[in-house]
Amino acid sequence: MKARLLFAVLAVALALSLSACGSKEQAEEKPAAPAVASAPVDPATAGTITGTVKLDGPAPKAQRIRMDAEPTCAKTHTTPVMTEDYVVGDKGGLGNVVVYVKDGLGNRTFDTPKEPVVLDQNGCIYVPHVIAVQVNQPVEIINSDPTTHNVHPVPTNNKEWNKSQPPKAENIVESFAREEIAIPVKCNVHPWMKSYIAVLKHPYFKVTGKDGAFEIKNLPPGDYTLVAWHGVLGTSAEQKVTIGPKESKAIEFTFKP
Repeated sequence: MKARLLFAVLAVALALSLSACGSKEQAEEKPAAPAVASAPVDPATAGTITGTVKLDGPAPKAQRIRMDAEPTCAKTHTTPVMTEDYVVGDKGGLGNVVVYVKDGLGNRTFDTPKEPVVLDQNGCIYVPHVIAVQVNQPVEIINSDPTTHNVHPVPTNNKEWNKSQPPKAENIVESFAREEIAIPVKCNVHPWMKSYIAVLKHPYFKVTGKDGAFEIKNLPPGDYTLVAWHGVLGTSAEQKVTIGPKESKAIEFTFKP
């Protein structure tokens, strides 16, 4: 009996000792390190990526947009209006292409620009055909036409909305909370009206003009992956670029029609 009692006392003492040891170890555990804020980009060491997007071969012929069903729209043009699927310069430069950094920025975060990017409805056409913004950056939509439009972005990763905008109505100001390349925009009143809004988490992007040229500035030194996106041709092959302090690199993207 005494032996059993002694064994029970020893077992309880051992359990209390282990419990105290565990509590001490837990108390001595270091707290999780707080999240480190993104270091600001140092302009003294930042670099630049420049380049051109080209179309390798003849572009498909642009199609005339028929506005006969809407005389108000037709009257705003004195020459035929053509589709903007392919905007190609004299030297094969391809316009309306979004060139952007896909990878290499790590966990950096960037301030959201407060100034809006403007998308106009002018001559019953979206102008410009392609815009790019940062996440949560305002998009200001204007109706410069004497007719009612219906602005209808059709996203995959963002909230869909559909707003009517009569002539001289207040501008529509919206934003998009998630990255998406790119969101098609249509007008339910005028089915030929099409545009795209590319939404990115950072400021390192550019939409090419007719010459296909782009310049992405203020990149911190590092290894980057860039891609180009076109509304008809999709996404290009990736380009790997290493940028040293104050270095400038040139690259070229090529699409086949």
